[in-house]
Amino acid sequence: MSIRNSTATWKGTLKEGAGTMTIGAGHYEGPFTFASRFESGEGTNPEELIGAAHAGCYSMFLSALLTGNNTPPKRVTTTAAVHLEAGPTIARIDLVCEADVEGVSAERFAELAAEAKAKCPISKALAAVETVTLDAKMV
Repeated sequence: MSIRNSTATWKGTLKEGAGTMTIGAGHYEGPFTFASRFESGEGTNPEELIGAAHAGCYSMFLSALLTGNNTPPKRVTTTAAVHLEAGPTIARIDLVCEADVEGVSAERFAELAAEAKAKCPISKALAAVETVTLDAKMV
């Protein structure tokens, strides 16, 4: 299997400093600051990147499960809302998924959606998050 690398550099103090995060071989590079993480400043933050990773992993895993069920999806779109709370700690992640898929019952889809939530590698890595919700529907 593969090994993936990302890099972050922070310069200065917590509130006045700034940083840059680089994902992979420069496929994304963006700034982050205290304001972009804890307030509403410009730039990204680790929680957005965790959300993107979780949404991407979940979408791929559900697609694989649906394909293995002989009901391959046309599209799976997932949004992950990552809640950073006092501590600071990630206390909750809300996954909202819409899958354009035919030929699968609502009950079977719900089973596969729940299985993807439990088994995607990012979900497993985020097992310490107290609450992870899932709202998955077929469209």
